[in-house]
Amino acid sequence: MASSTTVTPGTEVIKQLYEWSKSNARQDTLICTMDVIDLYTMIPQTEGILAIKKMLDYLNIKQINGLKIETVIRLCRFVVHNNYFSYDSKYYHQIRGGTMGAPLTLTIANAYMFFFEHDIVKQINNSNRLYIRYIDDIFITINWPSQYLEKQIGRWNKFDLDIKLKAEVGYKTNFLDLYIENKNGAFFTEVYHKPSYEPYYLPFNSVHPMHMKKNIPYAMVIRAIKYCSTFNVYIYEREKLRMALLLNKYPGKFIEKQFNHVFQNYNMNQSVSNTNYNVLRAKIIYMNKKEEIIINYNRTMFVHFTYCLNMKTFPQKFHTLWNKYFIESPINEIKPVLGTRNVKNLQQQLIRNK
Repeated sequence: MASSTTVTPGTEVIKQLYEWSKSNARQDTLICTMDVIDLYTMIPQTEGILAIKKMLDYLNIKQINGLKIETVIRLCRFVVHNNYFSYDSKYYHQIRGGTMGAPLTLTIANAYMFFFEHDIVKQINNSNRLYIRYIDDIFITINWPSQYLEKQIGRWNKFDLDIKLKAEVGYKTNFLDLYIENKNGAFFTEVYHKPSYEPYYLPFNSVHPMHMKKNIPYAMVIRAIKYCSTFNVYIYEREKLRMALLLNKYPGKFIEKQFNHVFQNYNMNQSVSNTNYNVLRAKIIYMNKKEEIIINYNRTMFVHFTYCLNMKTFPQKFHTLWNKYFIESPINEIKPVLGTRNVKNLQQQLIRNK
């Protein structure tokens, strides 16, 4: 219901910013980021439950998996009102907000923020603006005078006594994992690394399936292309990624192969250069390579096994034996899907959760 104003990955921010800036970016376009202070723990429990009820009414949902809405609300109320935690050998009952990291707390926060931001979005919609929210982080580009924008932020902070917005206004900012700057009416973007960033990825010699290791350089170089607005910045980010992967024992040929696989997968036959970078980047930004896979659970059998080096060839051998012995059997109508479990590490072996 808030698909036009909310995002999940930074790539969605890039796509919207790229499209918006074509006709709306100016030299004096302001960039504003706002952080909701302590959102999860500041939402009153009763109001949070009411936000869920209001959301279901807004979407005209009468049942969820056979459960009436009244039952869903009662279950939500039970979960929210029965949060307990221990600290310094004492047990406490949480009477405000929700448990950090709990799925229901996230749902309540998103529902609460949707109705909170309604008037803000409505006001900004009357101007040439871009408004994006990721849970408790808000990003705005707008062609307002800075004094007027700061005055409006002060007004928005009075909408709800429990919601406090900490705002930063200027011509450059960090939002999620993205650095954005307005350079004379053109938006410059690149990958943002937090000060605590360390070049650590899944080590190549770790006991994990190969497809996981292939996906790391593949996905990271796609992010670099989408995020980096200039060819030189992309090259710098790509080589920094290459060095990080080499430090994590990834072979040079393996890295290069996955980098090249990106352009092959996007049907790009020409090498990337300073002259064609913007065209190729736009193609990757707009092309959606994700395909929805429809699974018939009545005719699918999931087989999970603990992955180790000795089991490296197990999937191939499993399918070979399956096709050999069940090809003419009625059971062959069932499609086997193999999944892996990682070997328990030392921490999992020694620590038992309460």
